[in-house]
Amino acid sequence: MIRAYISAITKAYTRAVIPGNIGSSLADDYWYGIEIDEANSSPDVTRIASDMTLHNAITGLPCHNNIKACLLADNGTVNYYLQPTDWSKKLDGSASVLDGSNGQVMMEWGEFYYKVENNYPSAGKHQIKISPYSGAGWTLVPKHYISAFEAGIQRSTNKLASVVNTSADYRGGDNTSAWDASANSLLGKPATNINRTNFRTYARNRGTGWNINSYTHHKWLLWFYAIEFATLNSQKAVNTALTVDGYKQGGLGEGVTTVNGWDTFNSYNPFVNCGASNSLASGSGEVNITITDFGGSGVNVDVKVPRFRGHENPFGHVWNILDGINLNVQSVASGGKTETWISDDPATWNDANYTGYTNVGNQAR
Repeated sequence: MIRAYISAITKAYTRAVIPGNIGSSLADDYWYGIEIDEANSSPDVTRIASDMTLHNAITGLPCHNNIKACLLADNGTVNYYLQPTDWSKKLDGSASVLDGSNGQVMMEWGEFYYKVENNYPSAGKHQIKISPYSGAGWTLVPKHYISAFEAGIQRSTNKLASVVNTSADYRGGDNTSAWDASANSLLGKPATNINRTNFRTYARNRGTGWNINSYTHHKWLLWFYAIEFATLNSQKAVNTALTVDGYKQGGLGEGVTTVNGWDTFNSYNPFVNCGASNSLASGSGEVNITITDFGGSGVNVDVKVPRFRGHENPFGHVWNILDGINLNVQSVASGGKTETWISDDPATWNDANYTGYTNVGNQAR
């Protein structure tokens, strides 16, 4: 089954006053990231930084800590922010409402800058660096929003949604109503069985600036994970202990990837409710849930739902549609390549051509 995340793009905002002791070349003096070595067969990578304490999970990770949970109105304004450790509450301590009536549950990504250096400092090594500050040769990633949950759909309006809502109006999957009172109910689940063209339309039905999630946004979700955990393997076992240097270790676990009997349970429709891992709030890790009668004949199945910085199921469960990326799959006679074309401009996003896109390389055949 295919689903989407929903995202919103807003104008970049002005950051707070920059500390005076950083220096004149701000980004070059204040950055952290990873180095990938092609000679290393392990998925683990090396942490690098202008100051290695920037990787410290308690006192560092400044770009990561600019990811905040909020309720976003359709006009792109934040209704309110959520407590980072308890999404049942607003920042002021009063009760939050995540069912869509107060806005969409989104993760706000504050602006940051990045630099990628290939074959540096030597051949076969590649460095990905991020900084909250600008500098020569650094590229801005503007503030943007990504849904906390796999996108549902409000059936009465055909609008994509990031909510915790088990009403019939937000029935997920392929919208089978006959299962509403059964263990395989689609109430509260993300929407699937919709093609990218329609997903794009349903996202934009929410208003100006709303889209399904883009390749670029999802790429940064991956890189932020890799930088924080120093590995490209998101399915490493969860380890909540910090290293002796105060760094994160482990990963997000296997996720919802180990189940059997999914086809007979609900014909491969989603089986994890949006918000199933909300006990982690804006944190990372996994939450165990039990699927009733998943294996048939009354057999229950325990699965672990992964979460990264408030983003539920960043991998697994159901396939993820991304926009702003088109593949040109050539026949052998036409060139024998599968070209990757990307665009950061939502006005160019389409399913038929590569106009306004940039060719960034070839896929493995």
